[in-house]
Amino acid sequence: MTPPHRTRLTFHGPLSETRADALVQRLTRHHPTTVLDIGCGPGELMLRVLATTPEATGTGIDLDADDLARGRKAAEDRGLASRARFVEESATGTTRGPADLVLCVGSSQALGGRLPDALKELRRLVTDHGRVLLGEGFWQRTPTPDELSRMWPDAAVTDHPDLATLIGTAIDAGFRPEWTETASLDEWEAFESGYLADTEVWLAEHPRHPLAEETRQRVDRHRARWLTYRGVLGLAYLTLVPTA
Repeated sequence: MTPPHRTRLTFHGPLSETRADALVQRLTRHHPTTVLDIGCGPGELMLRVLATTPEATGTGIDLDADDLARGRKAAEDRGLASRARFVEESATGTTRGPADLVLCVGSSQALGGRLPDALKELRRLVTDHGRVLLGEGFWQRTPTPDELSRMWPDAAVTDHPDLATLIGTAIDAGFRPEWTETASLDEWEAFESGYLADTEVWLAEHPRHPLAEETRQRVDRHRARWLTYRGVLGLAYLTLVPTA
């Protein structure tokens, strides 16, 4: 028996149902016919876009075979299998664009090591009258050296910009920000709690399992990190319009 993982999450990120519904409505106003999801995971947001726009087809790209399998099953269960493709491959230099709508939520690293490079790639991958949804981390305030030492390995101030710099970088890459919104603390807490919840319950019920000690250390380490960046690290959802 292995600990369950992520069964309580709808989205792999701090995104509420209310915000997801609003995003889908905004992103489908220009009636996209092609959707490209970079680092799609199980592709929940892409599938919701396809359900709202019956004329659209979508392609999700990711390297996680398990997530892709979940996406394919979800597409089949919702009658979307003929319009949704899930492809296991790198997004670096992808030739699967341009698309009318490009989703890149928490996945800009798949397009390059630096945010400006990733944004230039997103401009290449979207049609001239399309939209990009960029979900990107930013510092809500500058973290202290002590906080950085308790986040992810080798965390640095340069890992993320502030929100103004993030938006400025998008503009420099050839976009205008149609809509700017940021994940709330409630969304962050729901995501991080949901990420760990199944495993926490499993640990409580199986304290002497052979995998318990290793699992406990991993979960405690993850919780300590997110409680450190809680209120410091933000996530922006930017709806970007390509500049003609």
